Amino acid sequence: MLITTSRKPSPRSRTFSKNLGRILNTKYINRGKMSIRDTLIKSKVMGYNRTAVISEMKGNPSRMDIYDSDGELKLSLNISVSNPIASGRIDSKKLHLKWELDNLEDLKKELISNLEIPEYEEAGSEDQALKETGRNIPNLLIVKEGAKCRALLEFHDQHGQITGSKIYIHHFKLGGDVNSS
Repeated sequence: MLITTSRKPSPRSRTFSKNLGRILNTKYINRGKMSIRDTLIKSKVMGYNRTAVISEMKGNPSRMDIYDSDGELKLSLNISVSNPIASGRIDSKKLHLKWELDNLEDLKKELISNLEIPEYEEAGSEDQALKETGRNIPNLLIVKEGAKCRALLEFHDQHGQITGSKIYIHHFKLGGDVNSS
């Protein structure tokens, strides 16, 4: 997936997009004067099958739209972010998504598909050994319930520690479905 921003992004939106690109092991490009159409064409030429466009409101990342290689909107997320200085490194090649919500299965499927992150499967004794030593599972994107949002995305580094970066999903819409929120 290729990640880019709106035309004139704030430093906060640019930093968020770059960090997300590193976490997801993908590329961030500065959009500059390119139209969405030109950005999608460049993404396809570069070999990416998805393009994420981060939009902002009042200088803060507020929406992430993910398009497929044909330019069709696959997923739109109304978000807010907490993007403090990262405290650890995530091994993006080993990143897995762990779902801790009892609902929103359609969002789960779309996140796994569009972010191209495999779902985490319990390893049994390995996970139990980590829990007994008080350590968390490494390289995870945990999706859980948030206090004032539909879902909270929390990142855990290669040592299982929370990195500090969080994405709060307030509303979402899947593909052409305008009523999913």
